Formats: sequence, C-alpha cells, structure tokens
Amino acid sequence: MLISSQKAEESAISRAAEQLAVTIRTAPKACGVDILDTLVVTGEDKAKIAEEMRAIGRELGDGGAFFLRDADNLDASQGLILAGAKYEVRRLDKMCQLCGLSGCREAAELGAACVFVAMDLGIALGAAVAQAADLRIDNRIMFTIGKAAARLGLLGEYKMIMGIPLSSRGKNVFFDRELP
Repeated sequence: MLISSQKAEESAISRAAEQLAVTIRTAPKACGVDILDTLVVTGEDKAKIAEEMRAIGRELGDGGAFFLRDADNLDASQGLILAGAKYEVRRLDKMCQLCGLSGCREAAELGAACVFVAMDLGIALGAAVAQAADLRIDNRIMFTIGKAAARLGLLGEYKMIMGIPLSSRGKNVFFDRELP
C-alpha cells in the first residue's frame, strides 16, 4: 500500500484533533466541576466558520481586520478543534469574589462568567496546544474562531469558545502573520 503525503497529513491532523479533545476533557478543573466540551471540525463546516469570521470582520469595519486575517489562516489549516466552556459558578460565594461581584449568586443572576471558567478553559487550551506542538502540528489559539463558532451555535450552551486551527503544511501558516 502507498499512502501519499497529503493523505498521511490529513489523517495525522484528524488523529491529533481527537487526541486534543481528550486532553481538553481530562485537563484539571477548579473544584472538580467539568464545564468543558469540544468539537472537531473539518471540511465544509470549517469553511462555514471561516465565512462567519469574514462576516464579523466586515461588520466590525476597521476593527475587524483580526477576523479577516484569522479566517485566511483557518482556510489554510487542515482541521480545527473548538473548546468551549459553560458559564457556571463554583458556589464559593464570599470566599472568592474574584469576579468582582458580591458572590456566586449575584454572578449567576447576572449571567457573568466565573473566573474559574476562564481559568479552566485556559489550562485545557494550554495542555492541548502543548500536545499539538509535541506532535509537531502547527497551531494557534484564536478567539476569533470561537466568536464565529458561538454565533453559529456550534457548541450550544457553551458560551466561552476558543478555536485551535491545526496545520501540517511545509510552512507554518500561523507564524509570519502581520498585525492587521
């Protein structure tokens, strides 16, 4: 059997994305509360996210250049993993107050994001991109992808979403990027 470089790289990206999903799922979480979920995206679904990023970029006008640049990066990638977190509080109330509110009850009533949500997602993303780097898969964490995925409702109730595009090209598509 002969397997072309292109087929081998596509397969490696797919396997890597699945491994990253497990890494995100098993990452440590504050107070043992699991509020994370993932979605592996390829093909036409990846293209839909890139188009939504371009729509956001156009809507934002001068402030949308990041979305347009990152959409081109997403187009150049072979796969994507989305990582999302639910806005749930940890019920630490006055013991914490890191959100700047009086406690978890007020944060929940206002629909505010608990700081532990962002920390849990950040730890999981860090673990995932480190694993991707260990696999020699080029990657970058992009909030722009997450915003487009959230607008498309791809992770349902998971509001805080980040995207990690994955690439195995001969040249890192995320490296020589210019600031918009």
